[in-house]
Parts: sequence; structure tokens; C-alpha cells
Amino acid sequence: MKRCLGNIFQLGIKELFSLRYDPVMLFLIVYMFSFSVMEEAQNATTGVVNAAVAIVDEDRSQLSRRIGDALLQPQFQPPVAITVDEINASMEAARYTFVIDIPPGFQADLMAGRPTVIQLNVDATAMGLAGTGAAYIQQIISEELSAFLNSDRGVEPLAVVDIVTRARFNPNLEATGFQGAMALTNNITMMAILLTGAALIREREHGTIEHLLVMPLRPVEIILAKVWANGLVVILAATLSLYLVIQGALGAAIIGSIPLYIFVTVVYLFSVTSLGIYLATLARSMPQFGLLAMIVFVMMLLLSGAHTPLESMPVPLQMIMQLVPSTHFVSMAQAVLFRDASVAVIWPNLLATVAIGALFFSAALLRFRKTVTLTQV
Repeated sequence: MKRCLGNIFQLGIKELFSLRYDPVMLFLIVYMFSFSVMEEAQNATTGVVNAAVAIVDEDRSQLSRRIGDALLQPQFQPPVAITVDEINASMEAARYTFVIDIPPGFQADLMAGRPTVIQLNVDATAMGLAGTGAAYIQQIISEELSAFLNSDRGVEPLAVVDIVTRARFNPNLEATGFQGAMALTNNITMMAILLTGAALIREREHGTIEHLLVMPLRPVEIILAKVWANGLVVILAATLSLYLVIQGALGAAIIGSIPLYIFVTVVYLFSVTSLGIYLATLARSMPQFGLLAMIVFVMMLLLSGAHTPLESMPVPLQMIMQLVPSTHFVSMAQAVLFRDASVAVIWPNLLATVAIGALFFSAALLRFRKTVTLTQV
């Protein structure tokens, strides 16, 4: 047992030295856990920011000007006044995402109690912005109409139902911290697979795998060495990114336990590094491994719940994604970092991650043994 642990440790040190002399991989590690996280956190927003708006004011009344003045930055750009004839051309040219058409006599009809309509034209090719922005504009117009009518009549507005909204865990509804944490979570998955897979492919391409085969080493020792060495690099980079980039540079508030998040990441890395080794045993070269890993990346990053809620997906797809470790990792990361969840809350996901990791490790070990046998033959 002592000899086995010594072999795993020494082989892991060899992996770290090999990574030390790989400048491309070192640059990728630094970039993915620093600039990539900051870029996605600051610029990949799903809210309404700087949306282009135009107004066709055919009424030219106090109320129509009031509606235009209520569209404020940073959600909207200053509204641009256009004519009715310019609506179709401007929408086709994608100059504006929203065009508000206020009909003539709008204020007079409203004051007289006659039915009237405001037309909101939306460029729905930007689906997320279109849906959220349209809801914002409708709410703004509704509030301005209510305030105008009640101020004109000299009475306070009365509401049949008073809705009180309390936002928990993110009271300011800021997306920077959430986007940064999810970018870090996705980059952990990507780099863990790349590092372990590239390490095995590099051994094969450089011919050093034959050197290992003639030594008194078992396949399980070789795999465990690559798992702990590359996992250590990822966990150190992720921890520094969490403290220096997300909390430091971005100033995001992390209310949960960072040590618990690191522990969860360590458990997850056992699973995802084993997956990286398994993919490397299927590929014969680095380009093949890159293409194969790309398919896995897209599936894990897009369908694990980091960007799209899992409950919004079809039920069969939800069941399939329960077999993917990144689904449980994303759920645990969100719960720990933003909702201050404890082990008592996340233990089902933690056990599922361990079980999936054991399955991946077993598959990688069997596949590696088969590869070793073919190589020796």
C-alpha cells in the first residue's frame, strides 16, 4: 500500500513538471480562470442593458412626452423620435429593438374615458432582450399612465391588490456575481477535462507511455496520478479566481461558505477528470480528442443548468442530465455560494457526484487497461 501511494505521488509530481514546461496549457489556465471569468461576468448579461428605443409620437402631448422621458439609462438608450413611415425600414435595418407608436389624440381619448391603444413593435430576433424589455416597457407605460391620471384628478392611486416583492439572496438583482460564478464553474469543467485528457495524449504522442509500461506500475496508479495532479492545478486556479477575480476584481458578494464550495469542487474533479481520461483513451491524437471533448463541453455547459434552468427543459432531458456530474455540480455551486446551503442541503447531489465519478473512473480504468494491452501487443 505504501509503495502504491508512493508511486502515485511520484507520478503526480512528474505530471506537474510536464505541465510546467507546456506554455500553451499554462497560458490557457491563466486565461480561463481570470480574463475569461471577468469577460463573461461583465459582458454576458441576460438583462436589459442599453436597448435601442424609438418613439413615434403622433399625439405630442404632455403624457406622450412623459412616457418617453420614463425610458431611462442604463436599461434603455435615449429614445429617438421617428415618423410612422420610418418604422418598417428602421426595424428591418435592426436600428432599434423597440419602437413605441403613440396614436394621435391619445391623451384626449384617455381623459375622456374612450378606448385607446399604444403599439409596441419589438424586434424578436434578440429573444431574451425582446421578452424582458417588452415587459419593462409595458410596466413603465402602465406606471406613467396611473401616475398621470391620479395626479390630474388630485387623488392618490388606489390598488385593489398590493403586491410586495422581496428578492432573496440577490436583493439588488445584479447579474455580475452570478455570471462570474457560473463562468468559473463551467471553466472548471472545461479545464479539468482538457488537462487530464491532454496529459494522457501527450504521453502517447511523446512515447513516454511505453516507458511507464515497462516500469512496475499498475494502470490504476497511472490514472490516479493524473487525476490528483491535474485536479490540484484546477482547484488552486479556481480558488485564486474565486478570491482574486470574483470577490476582488468584480466585487461580487459571496454569502456562502467558500471552503464548502472548494470541497464540493474537489469531489466533482474526481468525476470530471476521470471523464477526461476516458475521452483521451477513445482518441488517437490531440485533434481527435479536441473534437470529441468539444461535443461533451457543449452538452455539459448548455444543459447543466448554469445558463438555462433545468426545470425549463423537457422531462426526459432532465432525467438524462441527472446522469451528468456537471448538473449536480452547478446545483451545488449555486446553493453553496448564493444561498449559503450546508451539507445537509446538498448531500443528495454530493452522493450522486461521487457515484457518477466512480462510474467514470471505472470506465476510464477499463478502457486504459485495454489500451495498454493493445499497445503491448
